[in-house]
Amino acid sequence: MKSERASFGSKFGIIMAAAGSAVGLGNIWRFPVETGNNGGAAFILIYILAIALLGVPLMVAEFFVGRHAHTNAAHAYRKLSSHPLWSNIGFIGAFGGSLILCYYVVVAGWVLKYMFLSIDGTLGALFTPGDASGYESLFGTFVSSTWSPLIYMAAFVLMCHFAITAGVRRGIEKLSKIFMPALFVILVVLVVLSLFAPGAQEGLSFLFHPDFSKLTTRSVLLAIAQAFFSLSLCMGCLCTYASYFGKDVNIIRSAANISIIDTMVAIMSGLIIFPAVFSAGIDPQSGPSLAFIALPGAFCEAFSGVPMLASLISILFYALLVLAALTSAISLYEVPTAYIHETWHIRRRYAAMLVTVVCLLLGTVCSLSMGLWGDVQLFGKNIFDLLDYFCTTIMMPLSGVFIALFVGWVVKRSVFIDDVTNEHALRPGPAKLIWWLLRWVAPVLLLAAFLGVLGVI
Repeated sequence: MKSERASFGSKFGIIMAAAGSAVGLGNIWRFPVETGNNGGAAFILIYILAIALLGVPLMVAEFFVGRHAHTNAAHAYRKLSSHPLWSNIGFIGAFGGSLILCYYVVVAGWVLKYMFLSIDGTLGALFTPGDASGYESLFGTFVSSTWSPLIYMAAFVLMCHFAITAGVRRGIEKLSKIFMPALFVILVVLVVLSLFAPGAQEGLSFLFHPDFSKLTTRSVLLAIAQAFFSLSLCMGCLCTYASYFGKDVNIIRSAANISIIDTMVAIMSGLIIFPAVFSAGIDPQSGPSLAFIALPGAFCEAFSGVPMLASLISILFYALLVLAALTSAISLYEVPTAYIHETWHIRRRYAAMLVTVVCLLLGTVCSLSMGLWGDVQLFGKNIFDLLDYFCTTIMMPLSGVFIALFVGWVVKRSVFIDDVTNEHALRPGPAKLIWWLLRWVAPVLLLAAFLGVLGVI
C-alpha cells in the first residue's frame, strides 16, 4: 500500500522551514560583500526592488508548482506539462541544487571551524592592530590543508544527514522552529552590540545613505542576481518544500513573509558587519575574504577596550553563520533525498544515506581543489570555483528563466489563479499581478542579469 505523503504540521513551521531555506550564507556573507562593492544603500534599494519584482513572483511560481504537483522538484513539472522541454525543468534546478550542496558544505565546514576557533580564543590571540596577516595566514593554511577542512565538512554533513533522516515534521520542521528563532535572537544581540562600536555612525551612514553616483549597470544587474541567489530560488528547495504544503496555505502571503524575513536578515547582517569594519578602518570592499580574514580582526579592533565582548561577538557571529548554513543546507539536502525516496521507492533513511555518501565524495574533491589538487584547472578555474560558477552563474539563472516562462506562458492562467487563490477562497488580485510579473517582467530581468554577470551586457 502507498503510504500517505509527508507534510508540514503548521503554518509557522512552513514559514520557518522555507525562511530557513532562503536565509543562508548568501545573506550574511555575500550580501554585505556586494553592498560594500557597489556603493551601500543605493545597492540595497535596487536589491529590494528586485525582490519585489523578481524574487516574490518566482518564489510563488515554485510554491505553485510544488504544491500543485505534490511531488519532488525533479518530477513536479511533469504534472503540468508533458512536453519534453518543459517537463524536465525541474531536473535542472534539482541537479543544480544538488551540486551546490556538494561545495556549500565545504564552506559550511570553514564556518564551523571558525566558530570553534572563536570559542577557544585562537582568533582573539591572533589580533594585531592594523595587521590582518595573521588571519590571512590562518585562513590560507586551513583551506589548503588536506585533513582539517574534510573533518569539519564531514561533521557538518552528518548534522544535515540526521536532520533529514528524522523526516519532514520531526526533522526539517522541528529544527527550523528552533534554529530560525535562535538565529534571529543572535542577530538582534549582535546588531545591538555593533551599534556601540566606535565606527557605528559611519557604518550606518554607509549602509543607509544612498550614493547613486556609484551605481553602474553592472551594479544593478548584480543586485538582481543577489536577490535571486539570496532567496534560494530555482535550486529545487522551495518547490520540494511546497510539495509538503496543505491546500489552505496562502502561498503569496508566505512568499512575501519569507522575502521580508530574508531581506531583514541581510540588512541586519550589514548592521553587524559595517560598524565593525569602519571602526577597524577596513575597506568595506574587502570582498569574500571579509568573513574569514577582515572581520575577526575588525571585531577585536572595534571592541579593543573590552576583549571579552569582542570574543563574545566573534563567537555569536560564527554561530549565526553555522545556523544559517544549516537551515539552507538541510533544504538542499532534501531535494535529492526526496527524489531518490519517491523515484526508487526506497526508505527515506537509505535515500539520505546515499545523498550523504555522494556529498562527502564530491565535497572532498571540492575541498582538495583548494589545496592538494589546486593545480587541476578547467577553464582556468579549480574544481570548487568551476562548480560555483557553473551552478550560480549558468544553471540557476537559466532555470529561473524557464520557470518564469513556464508558469507565465505554458501553464493555463486559470489553473494558476485557481491554485494560488486556494480555489477562489482568496482575493484574485494579487495572483493576477504575480502572473503578469512572471509573464512579462521576471524573464526579462533574469535574462538581463544572466547576460550581465557573464559580461555580455
